[in-house]
Amino acid sequence: MSQTLELRNGDHHATVDTTGAALRSLTWADRDLVWPYSVRPSAFQGQVLAPWPNRVRKARYRFEGAEHLLAITEPGTGAAMHGLVHDLVWEPLAVAEHEIRLGVEVPDSAGYPFPLRLEIGYRLGADGLTVTVEATNTGTGPAPFGLGFHPYLTLGAPLRDLAARGEAHLSVPAGAHQPVDDHLLPVGDPIPVDGGAFDLRPPGRGLGGTALDTPFTALERDERGRAWVWLTGPEHRVGLWCDRSFGWLQLFSADSLEGDEHRAHLAVEPMTCPPDAFNSGTDLIRLGPGEHTQHTFGIAATGLGAAPAL
Repeated sequence: MSQTLELRNGDHHATVDTTGAALRSLTWADRDLVWPYSVRPSAFQGQVLAPWPNRVRKARYRFEGAEHLLAITEPGTGAAMHGLVHDLVWEPLAVAEHEIRLGVEVPDSAGYPFPLRLEIGYRLGADGLTVTVEATNTGTGPAPFGLGFHPYLTLGAPLRDLAARGEAHLSVPAGAHQPVDDHLLPVGDPIPVDGGAFDLRPPGRGLGGTALDTPFTALERDERGRAWVWLTGPEHRVGLWCDRSFGWLQLFSADSLEGDEHRAHLAVEPMTCPPDAFNSGTDLIRLGPGEHTQHTFGIAATGLGAAPAL
């Protein structure tokens, strides 16, 4: 049965859903830092994306010489989307005021016959939220693996309104983007962003009407190996960082969502691999029996008068 778990530390408050181990909400000084949900997520809000992020072309792939057929979960493209764990109920392993840990077994299935154990830790500190995932191959053969997360950063007011007034600014430390086709699947190699529409590196670039459903890579990092995306509004800024295990960021400006959700928030999705990595093999993790891998990202906020790096 699903539960909602709470974390508190100073001005920070977060809730985590045991269904999907999803981040339901995160606030700082009573301001939403992510698009929250109360009952059911919309458009993959706060979801853990494993054992693959994004899409698998035609819901099929080959691994170790065998073909595997996944369920088509995006009928419009015929793809298998965002993995297998977002609708599973995760087991709480440890629950404290500042930190929780949950675990789940990825079921051995016809489309993904590779047993995995996933554990996720959410820690709320004075510097914001830190999320760490460990994946362990519990099977007897190698397993393909990729990981992503799907938080939507928010500034409170809809981004479409702030952008129209010139009050929303975005900084993305990516030197290249991956071209995609009409089904949002990779076409060719990543392209340098230098000076183009997807060059979001200059700090304080206005969000304007830029439409994004775009994978980025070649990430610039700080001295601790973290790549930072900053979204800045009239009163504060919110940032998402990811460690070196995440070589990709998918940005989605929610243009395809309707009603009040249209261009209201910005999905910033750290990914260990690009879309369709199960077929291309690009940055795909191959876990041998008993092997494990670990990945960490975080979300933080500052006032406009504070330094933008933490």
